[in-house]
Amino acid sequence: MIPSAFEYLAPTSLSEATAFLAAHPEDAKLLAGGHSLIPLMKLRLATPKYLVDLQHIPGLKGIRETDGVVEIGALTTHYEVLSSSVVRERLPVLAETAEVIGDVQVRNRGTIGGSLAHADPAADYPATILALDAEIVAVGTGGERTIKATDFFVDLLTTALKPDEIITRVRIPVPAPGTGASYQKFPHPASRYAIVGVAAVVRLNPDGTCAAAAIGITGAGSKAVRARAAESGLVGSRLDDAALQRAGAAAAEAVDPVGDIHASAEYRRHLVREFTVRALRAAAERARSR
Repeated sequence: MIPSAFEYLAPTSLSEATAFLAAHPEDAKLLAGGHSLIPLMKLRLATPKYLVDLQHIPGLKGIRETDGVVEIGALTTHYEVLSSSVVRERLPVLAETAEVIGDVQVRNRGTIGGSLAHADPAADYPATILALDAEIVAVGTGGERTIKATDFFVDLLTTALKPDEIITRVRIPVPAPGTGASYQKFPHPASRYAIVGVAAVVRLNPDGTCAAAAIGITGAGSKAVRARAAESGLVGSRLDDAALQRAGAAAAEAVDPVGDIHASAEYRRHLVREFTVRALRAAAERARSR
């Protein structure tokens, strides 16, 4: 299908873009990479009157590390994330996540900020962003504010962003020594979206017991979530198979799975349990090797 008629705008500053969004909160859509919005427009599931292209605004791309925090510009593509030496060295699980997003075309055009703002319940980044305790920085007509990842994903395709706000960058603290992480997913065979995806971050004490754990889950319900009970149950354990199985069972109880043509709710809950165990096992192995 062909999208309905729209007016194209190419602002050259954040102030120009946010002012336009504030003036047209119901009629304008932001264009980053376009891999989420354009298909919706072609199906006429989205019919914006105005399309606001962010590509001409300076300062929204790039990756840098400052004072133990990696900052990623909102318009940084998935390929740039997975190929960045800073990300691969300091946040390898984020590179691992970006590498399994979509296909080559999607990875070279889609952006981290666009993916997070779209908040697709089956997207890959949200699980890892949650597990890494990231922060999303946004700018609106009222100024800049920082939103914790745990507060960012509100519901299906819904975030904590205000109508006039634009994501400018993502801030992720570099994990402490003794930390390992892994992202594991069961992908849809065509779209490569996650039927279920789990990101696990584990930090070990010198004696090998678990000092801290974080588990982010995507694909199972209407939004990505943290499995808090599963995380707390791991602290102090040696992350043996019994501990991992208990965590998997607790993670499965942390989700409110949906059933659709791709997987039943019961099957998704099973996948959460299984892939939580897999992600934790890989994360623990990497933590031990460090």
